Amino acid sequence: MRTSFKPLAAGVGGVAAALLLWQAASGARAAGGSLPSVGSVATDLGALAGSPDFWSALAQTVGIALLGLAASGLGGIVVGILVGSFEPVRYATRAALEFLKPIPPIVILPLVVLILGPTGQMSWFLVFLGCLLPIVMQTVDGVHSTDPVARDTARSYGMKPVEILVRIVLPSAMPYIGTAMRVSAPAALIITVVAGLLGGGPGLGQSLYLAQAGGDYPTLYALVIVLGILGLLFQLGTRVAERRLLHWHESYREVAH
Repeated sequence: MRTSFKPLAAGVGGVAAALLLWQAASGARAAGGSLPSVGSVATDLGALAGSPDFWSALAQTVGIALLGLAASGLGGIVVGILVGSFEPVRYATRAALEFLKPIPPIVILPLVVLILGPTGQMSWFLVFLGCLLPIVMQTVDGVHSTDPVARDTARSYGMKPVEILVRIVLPSAMPYIGTAMRVSAPAALIITVVAGLLGGGPGLGQSLYLAQAGGDYPTLYALVIVLGILGLLFQLGTRVAERRLLHWHESYREVAH
């Protein structure tokens, strides 16, 4: 019990110290009056909890992020398997993938808003685009990491290509795919919020913009706290899902021991 209590106590102490520093900075008007007190932000958090509009915006944000992540996961795995399994496809797509890799999805936000408007579809498309490429690249690496001896052995036993893919290649690539999904989950949330903040899409990003434009700083900080908690929940959820789905893999068994 002692070993599990000390990290918890340190974490609680860190949060308390951060709140004390925040309150001190607010009292000293360190940010020119734009930093509200802890109490006012807590009051606005309570008010948000009782607002149907807040829960609607929260549901829109979570829904868009999860749908975009799921679609990019499905598409990224399929494309990654194709690129990683067939050399002609790999050589044909290498230049395009390398060109797109360093481009953040927010760069094309004005173009997507122009085409789709400030809608949920616009936010979803940005999430899909922003998460797709990392999942593709990780899946390709996972396919390449498959033991060639295992493939040759499967062929010698008369396994068909589809069977080799399902029973040999995919299990080998799953840890790479799991890592890509875990990294992409918070990115999906961030892109959803930015699409609302800068592109007018629905959700908490739009709520942030309205609070900032109206000078409602307590609500602005309250929304930031909500998004921070939401990001932690996204990370926790993907970690739990990854550990449950890949409990059979040797690297996860080692962690469990």
